[in-house]
Amino acid sequence: MLITLKPWIYKTLKNVKNVKLRLRSVKVFVLLMCNFNSLFGQEIPRKEIIVIDPGHGGVDSGAIGVYGVREMDVTLGVARGILRWNHTLLDGKYDIYLTRYTDTLISLDDRSRLAKALRADVFVSLHCNHAENPETKGMEVFVHGTPHNHSKGSLALGRSILNEVAWNLGIKQRSIESAHFQVLREVTTCASVLAEIAFLSHQDEVGYLSKGRNIRAILLGIDNYKNLEL
Repeated sequence: MLITLKPWIYKTLKNVKNVKLRLRSVKVFVLLMCNFNSLFGQEIPRKEIIVIDPGHGGVDSGAIGVYGVREMDVTLGVARGILRWNHTLLDGKYDIYLTRYTDTLISLDDRSRLAKALRADVFVSLHCNHAENPETKGMEVFVHGTPHNHSKGSLALGRSILNEVAWNLGIKQRSIESAHFQVLREVTTCASVLAEIAFLSHQDEVGYLSKGRNIRAILLGIDNYKNLEL
């Protein structure tokens, strides 16, 4: 007897606006999964879970780039694109959740709590850079500066995303740096990175991110990391 609860939890996470209620829903889901396993004596196949965190939102627009492009809109668009490519390119290989699905400001605490409540295997926080010099370009990735159980995995994940984006889009690889951003400090239960995916002050890089097909490079970077991990 196969029991699938995925549509229920997906709908709950997507539509519930109150983040605390969303987190309680996740905990209920985990308990239900455990109870059903015990009741029917079978394991429900578990896809690996990826949490994508589109930075900023709501009253926090983030950086403002050329043509008035706002960081919060770019990160949300990229995150939604990753969701779509997971289904169209990878046939739904992963269970992917976003920390926000709309133009909403979610606290940093709740972003990290969601990743931990879902027992995520990968956490990627998306942001964009900005510079006074309009020629400054490239993608850079940050990992938590203090060593933890998943430090090596975080570095490998960061390299994989950088390599895939550079290979597919020709976006310059800047570097992988250590930092103490709150979402990285609090999500040390899995491989986690914060990616500054492009400079909004650079006209070409804004153009890359406006094309949906280019977003798949970020997902492929995550997928390559998971394949190497196996």
